[in-house]
Amino acid sequence: MPQALPLATRDVVVVHSSDLHVDHDYTARLHGGDGTAGLKGVLRAAVQAGADVVLLAGDTFDCHRLPIDLLDRAAEAIAAAALPVVVLPGSHDPAVPDAVYRRGPLAQLGNLHVLGVTHAEAAGFPRLGLEIWGRPHLDYGDMMPFERPRPRSTRWQIAMAHGHYVPVPDRTTKLRPSWLIGDDELAATAADYVALGHWNRAAKVGGIAAYYSGSPEYAGTVNVVSLSVTAGVSVVRAGLDIAREPSAAE
Repeated sequence: MPQALPLATRDVVVVHSSDLHVDHDYTARLHGGDGTAGLKGVLRAAVQAGADVVLLAGDTFDCHRLPIDLLDRAAEAIAAAALPVVVLPGSHDPAVPDAVYRRGPLAQLGNLHVLGVTHAEAAGFPRLGLEIWGRPHLDYGDMMPFERPRPRSTRWQIAMAHGHYVPVPDRTTKLRPSWLIGDDELAATAADYVALGHWNRAAKVGGIAAYYSGSPEYAGTVNVVSLSVTAGVSVVRAGLDIAREPSAAE
């Protein structure tokens, strides 16, 4: 007989964001020189929402060639939030050997969980009855974010991916956008919530609870996800208190 899943003892709140593109160039110019402003805004929103975990679904950093003082500020903000932060490396910040997550101040953080670096593909939180899994970008090449679904072993399961959603992906030509995610692949996750990144706009996609959060600058919000024993899964958008300017939609 199938093994019974552990019972959740209370509701869980997760805040989901993506595409923060922490840097010392473009993003910094949007915020008066502070490239960590979006990250700080997301973490503040998570604390205000009473989040148990923060999800960053790819492109948290714009690249790996960043000054150490910027990484120091980012690490200080994550540590000060005092919340578990689960990062999925994306197309701009893949888990390459010289990734920012593997060196310097970010490598010392106890509350930072990086899939593909500190965890192979899943981070578990037994007290919450929660597992968060995803296939990280390990290089700059094409890949299938949901090529292999992960069997459920916890009461709540969240899947993460960084890529481009189309209902029925066409992978026969390289002229199509890379990192494609289709409806069948979303459904195969069987997750309670799918946290997506790569689009700057916020959107629900597919026939399940799969959402892009959008970037802090373009969407101006984060997704607040409630996993309730009695009420199921609900998703609302909460505003961010950071100055922002419009950017490309995707």
